[in-house]
Amino acid sequence: MRRLIIADVYLGLSSNVGEKLENLRAAISCLNEEDDISVKKTSNVYLTKPVGFLEQDDFLNIAAKITTTLNPEILLNILKKTERTLKREKTVRWGPRTIDIDILLYDLIEINTENLIIPHKEMMNRCFVLAPLIEICDKNVLAEYRLYERLLELPDRDDVKFYCKF
Repeated sequence: MRRLIIADVYLGLSSNVGEKLENLRAAISCLNEEDDISVKKTSNVYLTKPVGFLEQDDFLNIAAKITTTLNPEILLNILKKTERTLKREKTVRWGPRTIDIDILLYDLIEINTENLIIPHKEMMNRCFVLAPLIEICDKNVLAEYRLYERLLELPDRDDVKFYCKF
């Protein structure tokens, strides 16, 4: 008999088009409807300025902890399907979006393929990712990646503002 492996995964979600808070809620709802995904925790919602392409509205950001039996590549496909369901259109790099869902961490493994890099390659450089992630991370994850220490090293940490409870 095969035993299912259940992975702890941390996701980063953001939106800056339309009803941003509702887009985040809809994404979490879509993920919870998937048979092989269970949303365990979500962070508070944070308001941040755009990065890269600056001529766009501010973002709302959250982090979510899920458990899944899906391997990272299949999970990525589910996340991309969820983005399409919520009308994500890629027009400009780092541009406006109804929803963006990134795999930040998948257990404590590292992956570097053409389609997927885990830990997320920019995670440690983005306060808008670290602030909500730290809020929901297990202690072993916080320690392994020194997330809190890294957040304190970043110069723009004061630009991440609490927006509301999720």
